[in-house]
Amino acid sequence: MKGHVILSHGMESGPNATKVAALAEVAEQLGWRHTRPDYRDLDAAHDPALIGARIARLREHARDGERLVLAGSSMGAFISGFASIDLPCAGLFLMALPLRIPGYAPEFAAAAVPSVLLHGWDDELCPVDGVRAFAASRRDTLILVNDSHRLSAHVHAVAEQFRLFLLSLG
Repeated sequence: MKGHVILSHGMESGPNATKVAALAEVAEQLGWRHTRPDYRDLDAAHDPALIGARIARLREHARDGERLVLAGSSMGAFISGFASIDLPCAGLFLMALPLRIPGYAPEFAAAAVPSVLLHGWDDELCPVDGVRAFAASRRDTLILVNDSHRLSAHVHAVAEQFRLFLLSLG
């Protein structure tokens, strides 16, 4: 096994969501173990106070001594960044990243590790300009596609970028 990928779904989604499932398939093909935590019970309340519980649930899936990559979409990207600060993380793959969540005080933060941010030019929930500035401040790889927040027209492209990212980690 090359390591472990924890794939976190967005708020209006689930562990079998299209993008998360596509990334899990890529991880498996490349010899990475993968986990898709289910946050739907926490998300049902739409309470920003439960973001900490989401982050804690993600952390529960990490194992000591295991090479770890965190990937997520929207709220899953948001919590992956925060979890990377306390976990020994080898890389981040973040899709449709919100930099702020209304009602949640901390602004987005992430460990200084190899990171790819994939975002839609027409993301109606997370404006592209903020993500561009964030990526530039860290010199992260930023891939912009002609799509909305769901990135539904680019699932195959997202999976291919994830494959390239995992290959770049060795």
